Amino acid sequence: MFGHKARPAGTAPSAGEALRLEDVRKVYGADGNRVVALDGVSLSLPAGSFTAVMGPSGSGKSTLLQCAAGLDRPSAGRVLVDGAELSGDGEAALTKFRRQRIGFVFQQFNLLPTLTVMQNVTLPLKLAGRRVDKARAREILARVGLGDRLGHLPAELSGGQQQRVAIARALVTEPRILFGDEPTGALDSRSARDVLGLLQEAVRVYGRTVVMVTHDPVAAAHADAVLFLADGRIVGYQTAPTAEAVAERMTHLADEVERQRTSGHVQAGV
Repeated sequence: MFGHKARPAGTAPSAGEALRLEDVRKVYGADGNRVVALDGVSLSLPAGSFTAVMGPSGSGKSTLLQCAAGLDRPSAGRVLVDGAELSGDGEAALTKFRRQRIGFVFQQFNLLPTLTVMQNVTLPLKLAGRRVDKARAREILARVGLGDRLGHLPAELSGGQQQRVAIARALVTEPRILFGDEPTGALDSRSARDVLGLLQEAVRVYGRTVVMVTHDPVAAAHADAVLFLADGRIVGYQTAPTAEAVAERMTHLADEVERQRTSGHVQAGV
C-alpha cells in the first residue's frame, strides 16, 4: 500500500520500503531573507513503485527530489534510501552512496557529446570503479529500443532517443531508486509516451522504484500514485491517477496558493 506518512522516528523501516523522509526541512538564506523550501515533509514509498510529484511553481517539488536523492542536504530531518540514511559522512561518501543506489534522469539528457551510446551508458560503472558488463548494457539498450545505435553519438539521435540512452545509463548500475526531474519536459508527446512507458517498465520488469517530478498531468497519470506539494508541504495524494483528476487537483491547488500569496500568507519554496 502506498503512503506518504512515515512511521515514527526510531522505528525500523519496512523491508519493502525504498524511500523514507522524516520531518525534512530545507531552508535557504539567512535570517531576514529566509525561504522555507520544504517544511517538515514526511513520506514513505514502497519498493517497486512509481510515484509522481506535482505542485504549483515554487511548491518545493524540485527541492524534495534533490534532498531525497542526496543532491542537496536537508536543513533538518532524515532521508533513508533502501533503509540506509543519507548522512553527513562527507561528500565522497555521499557520492559513493548515490552511485551504488540511486539513478537519475533529467530534463536535459546530460549525455557526453564525444562518447558513443555504449560509452555513455557504461560511464557510471567506470566512475564507480565497477566491472563494465557490456553484455548487460547491450541488453538494456536493446530493451529501450536502441540495440542498433550502440556506436552512434548523441548528436546523431533524436531527443527521445537521447532520453532513452539516459534511462539505460540510469538502469545499468541497478539502482534502488531512479529519480526523474521533468524527464519528458523537452520531448514531443510521442517521445514522452515512449519514455514514460520505459519508466513503467523499469518498475515492472526491473523492480526499480521511480520518483518523478513533473508539471504534466498526462505524465503523472503513468505513475501508480501522485504526491501533491504546496508551500513546501505534502497536501494531497492520489492513487491510480488519471490525467483529468490530476489536472483538476492541480487547478484547485494553484488557485488556493495564489489566493494565499495574494493575501501574504504563503512563503514560496524552491
